[in-house]
Amino acid sequence: MSEVIIGIDLGTTNSEVAVVRDGKVTIIDDNGDKILPSVVGLSDSGTLLVGEIAKNQYVLCPEKTILSIKRNMGSQEKVNLGDSAYAPQEVSAMILKQLKSMAEDYLQCSVSKAVITVPAYFSDAQRQATREAGELAGLEVVRIINEPTAAALAYGATDQEKKNILVYDLGGGTFDVSVVCLESQVVEVLATTGNNNLGGDDFDTKIVKFIEDHLQEKGIDISQSLLAKARIQRAAEIAKIKLSDHPFAMIEEEYLLDHEGKPYHLSLEISRKEYQEMIMAHVDETLDAVHQALDEANLMASQIDEVLLVGGSTRTPIIPEKLSEIFENRPHAEIDPEFCVAIGAAIQAGVIAGEECDAVLVDITPYTFGTCYLGVLDGYPYPNVYQPLIQKNTPIPVTKSDVFYTNHDNQEIVDVSVYQGENADALQNIEIGKFLIEGLSKVPAGNPIIVDFNLDSDGILHVTAKEKRSDVEKSLTIDNAISQFTDQEFDKAKQRIDQLFADDSDDISYDEDETDQGRLVLIDKRTNTLELIAIAEGILNKVSNEDREDLQSIIEETRGALDIDDEQNLENKTKKLSDIVSYLEVSAA
Repeated sequence: MSEVIIGIDLGTTNSEVAVVRDGKVTIIDDNGDKILPSVVGLSDSGTLLVGEIAKNQYVLCPEKTILSIKRNMGSQEKVNLGDSAYAPQEVSAMILKQLKSMAEDYLQCSVSKAVITVPAYFSDAQRQATREAGELAGLEVVRIINEPTAAALAYGATDQEKKNILVYDLGGGTFDVSVVCLESQVVEVLATTGNNNLGGDDFDTKIVKFIEDHLQEKGIDISQSLLAKARIQRAAEIAKIKLSDHPFAMIEEEYLLDHEGKPYHLSLEISRKEYQEMIMAHVDETLDAVHQALDEANLMASQIDEVLLVGGSTRTPIIPEKLSEIFENRPHAEIDPEFCVAIGAAIQAGVIAGEECDAVLVDITPYTFGTCYLGVLDGYPYPNVYQPLIQKNTPIPVTKSDVFYTNHDNQEIVDVSVYQGENADALQNIEIGKFLIEGLSKVPAGNPIIVDFNLDSDGILHVTAKEKRSDVEKSLTIDNAISQFTDQEFDKAKQRIDQLFADDSDDISYDEDETDQGRLVLIDKRTNTLELIAIAEGILNKVSNEDREDLQSIIEETRGALDIDDEQNLENKTKKLSDIVSYLEVSAA
């Protein structure tokens, strides 16, 4: 057995640990949870808390909890935890030690070596601080690799073909974009840029501001309550995550205490549209960095073969949409953005340890699924504009939702059609199902209807349409959504094949001397050839003189094969005549 070297993604908000064993990459979990929040705290009794338990405590005791320590790596700034002050390396070491313990529990052996990832733009001081944190945790850091390098390894562990890859990495606290060249498992970083103070945490802050503005309108002041602010922070993060897959999210927190100690029950809805408008300035900043990285790499967007999404914040729908506008293809997210850096670190660790690593396999949908709505296509109003909900290459199982609106006042019925395909015109895609949702409220146009698509690991697509203001809903289940054929197409294809065999059985005879060899002789082959010759002679006067001579020549050769009953030669001549006739018919038309 080769020595064990683990791969660690030491993130700003979350961290993961992975290992290669017997050629397979495994993300190691802790009691079923593969993500360890990068949070450290102290309990009331002074016990050290790391991970989810520390994150949960933050709501109650924010003063005894440390978040986002990665942003301080490389600095001399210390942070307080209880009665003690700690350097950033020490806090990171607590997180790394917990990851080390998780790996040892899984592997049932001691672990002393690791590959740890860092942002590509990390300075020497920040990299050295990371190395020191590993050593403090009892780990020999055998390699520090850039996060975009790890992501590229995760997606192309066995690729030999040269590729230019853009890695868009938006985590909880940091953002970077890198252009890398991958060839024969060698990853060269061509350019990198970013902001180590931009990430999902900043998206949370926008929602927090949205909540605080609402509270101020209600006359509620929580500015002096650390507990209330921590609860709102958590509620904002939960809402952000939900808005990745749903068009609306409810923010609910009971018994928030204001500055006078009076309780307030918060119940506030936020839409995905509102949320994306809030964060658009941050998203635009990342897109500016994308163009800067391309310029520094001396490449155009068209020269990028693949775009990889890394970091949980890339689940925000507006991000892949904007990147799709810049690049020809939709970004890759087949490997969970939360885990691909840890997977790449494990692959690098496996290579160092002498392990052979197979490509990372994930279950994805090979098709895009969506519905249609009345919108604008090519500058004109059109009733069948395609709206994808689940994009192809999305890992399954997956659930996605979007909101649509009624077109006229008092509309009581909505027709929901389900399509598979990529065309902006829904009618050019394959319709795989449809249903009506009836009994809607008699209200003005613009009544929101939420449509949910749930594709499970067995390829079964569950579609639900629900009126937002009521409990009126209707569902449809499509059992073979990711099959090559819809039910109707499958039935038609089966009928065609059955009919072909039925037709052949009527026209087949067996040569009594050759039945043991199972040789089938089609007795109507001569008839088919004679019909083809008649068709060919029918277009002789419709083609050019040169084509006419060629066609007349092959007609005579085919007749000759018929006359001498040369089966092999007849088959060749018939095929040649068929090809020429097909070509000339098109030309003549």
